[in-house]
Amino acid sequence: MSLPLHPAAVLYQGSKPFPVLAACEHFAGSEKNLRTALNLQAELLVDGQPIFDITADCEDGAPAGREAEHAAMIADLLLDPANARGRLGVRIHDVTHAYWRDELQIIVGRAGQQVAYVVLPKVGSADDALTQIVALDEVRALYGIQREIPVHILIETPGALHDVWKIAALPHVESIDFGLMDFVSAHHGAIPGTAMRSPGQFSHPLIIRAKCEIAAAALGNGVVPAHNVTTELNDPEVAREDARRARSEFGFLRMWSIHPRQIQPIVEAMRPDFAEVTEAAGILLAAQNANWGPIAWEGKLHDRASYRYYWELLRRAQATGAPLPAEARHRFFPATTASNLTPTTTH
Repeated sequence: MSLPLHPAAVLYQGSKPFPVLAACEHFAGSEKNLRTALNLQAELLVDGQPIFDITADCEDGAPAGREAEHAAMIADLLLDPANARGRLGVRIHDVTHAYWRDELQIIVGRAGQQVAYVVLPKVGSADDALTQIVALDEVRALYGIQREIPVHILIETPGALHDVWKIAALPHVESIDFGLMDFVSAHHGAIPGTAMRSPGQFSHPLIIRAKCEIAAAALGNGVVPAHNVTTELNDPEVAREDARRARSEFGFLRMWSIHPRQIQPIVEAMRPDFAEVTEAAGILLAAQNANWGPIAWEGKLHDRASYRYYWELLRRAQATGAPLPAEARHRFFPATTASNLTPTTTH
C-alpha cells in the first residue's frame, strides 16, 4: 500500500511554492549587537529552526569611512560557528553609494555560501534594483557560487512604490519590505511625522496606499511582504499590536525588529489564529485521505485551490510555533516533536 502523498508533493505541480520565511527580521549593525542576536537566535527555536532572521546592516551600521572594514566583519560573522543556523542576511548600501559594489565583493566573495539573503535599500526604480541584482549575480559567477542568493528589496521612495509590481517580479526576489520612515521623509513634509508611528501609520491615506500596494505586489508575485519597524523600544506591546494590524489588516507576513524585546511579540502576533490552524489541519487531513481530490467539509466544497491556501497557513503556523493538532503534525511535519513546539527561551 502506497504512502499518502504529502501536500508539498501535489499542490505546486508546475508552479512555485510560496516562500515561508521567519515572521520576524531583526536588524543589527555592530558586532556586539549581531553576536547578541546570534546567541538569541540559537535559543529561540521552533522544531529546531530559528523563529527570526538577522540582518547585518552595512547601510546604517557602518561608520563613515570604514565601510570595507565593517563588511569584512560581517563576512567573518557569516563564517563564524555562531551562525550555525544559517539565517544571517546582510543589507548593503543603496545603488547611489560609492561602496555598495565593494560590499558585495567582500561579503559574497568571502561568504556567499553562507549569506541567507541580500537586502537592497532605497531603490528609486525597478532599474535600480535590477542593477544591483545583476551585480550580485556577477559576483556569484566570479567566485563560483552556484546557489541562488535571495534578494529582499526595500520600498522607501515614491519611485520604488510606482514600480513595486515590476520590482517584485525581478529575479531572486524573495521579500518586498516597507521602509516607512524614509518613505515619509521622501515626501518633503507633505506627510506628517506622526505617520512614522502608530496610530498614524495605519490611518494616513498615503501610508495606507503604500502598504496596500506593497503587500498586493509581493503576494501577487509569490514573494513575502515585510512590514516596517516599530520605533517604540520600551514597550514591546506596541510592536505586538503593530504586527497584529500589519498581518490582519494589510496582509503582511513578516515584520522588522530593531530591539530584541520586540522579537517574541512580533512572532506571536504574526501567527495564524488557532481556529484557522485547526480548520486548516482538518481540511488537509481529509484531503489527504481523499488522495487530494475534492472534498466536502462542513457543507462547503474544497479542492486543490483551497488546499494550497490551508497548506501555506499550516506551514506559517508551524514556523511560528503555533500549536498544531497531533495528527497533522505527525503526517505533515514528521521530523518535529511535541517537545519543541514553542521557543525554548522567553525574553
